[in-house]
Formats: sequence, structure tokens, C-alpha cells
Amino acid sequence: MHRSAFLLGVSMALAALGACNSEGGGNASGADTSEAAKDGTASKTIAAGLPADGKFMTAAKAAGLDQTLAGSDSYTVLVPTDAAFAKLPAGTLDNPANPQARAQLTQILTYHILPGVVLADDIGKAIDNSKGKAVLATMGGGTLAATREGGKVVFTDSKGQKATVGQADQKYSNGVVHQIDSVLAPPQN
Repeated sequence: MHRSAFLLGVSMALAALGACNSEGGGNASGADTSEAAKDGTASKTIAAGLPADGKFMTAAKAAGLDQTLAGSDSYTVLVPTDAAFAKLPAGTLDNPANPQARAQLTQILTYHILPGVVLADDIGKAIDNSKGKAVLATMGGGTLAATREGGKVVFTDSKGQKATVGQADQKYSNGVVHQIDSVLAPPQN
């Protein structure tokens, strides 16, 4: 990923979450919250901490994103459950050696990655400060809408499909993972 595109994505994400600072509820910047991700026993990277045989990491390896998630840059990853991947149309994850299939897979996965560390509390504050709906920039260049439904954080994709956070704030040395119950669809180019 080009450094300028990365910085633009970080700037957009921080702008969306910037209102968190004014509420006194913690700093939404990646620098401060990455320390929160490193507390406790978060000694593994996202790539090392997620199950290697899980559908998300299998797809990340096929797309070449496993090294990104093993690096030192901080990310927030929305990881669909294996059951969510099983609901995808047949052939979606097949044949990643095909350049077109690999590009589609990369687009889907980068739509599930946010720049920096964005904890569940940060998302909740952004939702509150945005009067019920926060827009978050993804590494794939799209945006997700974050809202609350029944006390849970819900992400809505470009097609209106929703994914609910089941388990939040799984902390790793280079970021945080939020487990979600659906695969989100990126905007079509």
C-alpha cells in the first residue's frame, strides 16, 4: 500500500473518531490506543494470534495480506466468523491464484481492516458523538457505517448488509480484532 494512501486512510479514520477526544473519554489516535492494545499479554501479532486454519487467515494468506498483519503497523481487523465465510456465494474464495479472484479477495479483506487501533469504546464514542451513526474509513478505500442495535455495535456495508460485533477488543501487539457475524461487501469499482 502506498504511504500517502495509508496516511489518508489514517487521517480519515481519525477524523471520524476525533470527536472522542473532546468528550474526555480517551484519545482516539492510534499512538495512544496502540499502547492499550499492547497491555497485558498481547505479545503476538494479529497474523500470529488468529487461527492459521481459520477462513480469515487462509484468505489473508491467499491474498498476500498475512505479512501485513504480521508487521509492526497497527490495524483494527473486523474478522468474520468461519460460519460467515461459509455463507458467501460459491466460488468467492476459490482460485486465489487467478489475478481477478485475488484482486476481489484483497478488496473484500481490506474492507475489513481499519487503520490504527480502534477499540470498541472508541467506536461507541464515535457513534454517540455522531448522533447514532459513525462513518469509518477502511484500508480498502471504502467506508463502513457503525451504529448500535440492541446494545451491540453493528457495521453496515456499502450494500446495506449488516455485521454485528460478537467479541470485541481481542488485543494483539500490532492492533485489535473484533469478531463479526457476516462478511461485509466493499463498494464495487
